[in-house]
Amino acid sequence: MLAFPERGIYREGKLDRYMHMRTIKLFISTAVLCFSLPGISQSWKQHHSYPGMFSILAPEEMQTKTDTIKTALGGLVQHITFYHDKRPDGENNVYMVTWFDYPEGVMHHDSTELVQALFDETVEAAAFSVAGNVRWSSDIRYGPFPGRFWRVDYKDGRGVIKTKAWLVRNRYYAVQVVTRRDRALNYQADKFMDSFRLMDQGR
Repeated sequence: MLAFPERGIYREGKLDRYMHMRTIKLFISTAVLCFSLPGISQSWKQHHSYPGMFSILAPEEMQTKTDTIKTALGGLVQHITFYHDKRPDGENNVYMVTWFDYPEGVMHHDSTELVQALFDETVEAAAFSVAGNVRWSSDIRYGPFPGRFWRVDYKDGRGVIKTKAWLVRNRYYAVQVVTRRDRALNYQADKFMDSFRLMDQGR
C-alpha cells in the first residue's frame, strides 16, 4: 500500500521515483543481517574508500564487498565496508559503512519531499528487517546534505543497531554500529560514527 499521498508523491512524475524508493529501502538495512550477535588492538586504523569517496576510523582493518540488487530501474551496486569484531567482550559487534548511487534523476539531496520520505521509509524498513523497534530518530546534516540518525532495538531488546545516514547528491551513505543493549552507549561506537568524512564534497 502506497503511503504519503499528501506529500505530492503522485504528482509531477514522482510516482515512478517513489516506487523505486520503496524498492531500494528494503536493502538499505539488510546488510546488518549478514552478521549476528556473538556473541584489537586499540590502535585504530583509518580506512580510505576512493570509490566511495570517504574515510573512517575503525578498530581494525575493514573488509569490503559488493552486491548487485535488482530493481525496477535495473541493477544497483551496493558497497559494504565492515569490520566484524567476533570477541565476546568486544565493545561492538559490527562497524559498517554502506553506500550506493541512485541513477541520475531518480533522487537528489535537494528533493526535500522525496528525501524526507526516503528516510522515513528507511527507518521503518530497518526496524522491520530485523523484527525490531525504532527507539528514536532525528534529522542530522553533513554540511548541506540531509541525513537521519536513528536507533533500532532488536532480538527482544538485547541487540542495538545505530545508524547515521546521508544523501549526498544522488549517493546514499549509511554508517552503522551493531552492539548489545548493555553497551548501547560506548566510546568506540561514537568514535567510529563521528570519524566519517567525505573526501570531496564537490564531486
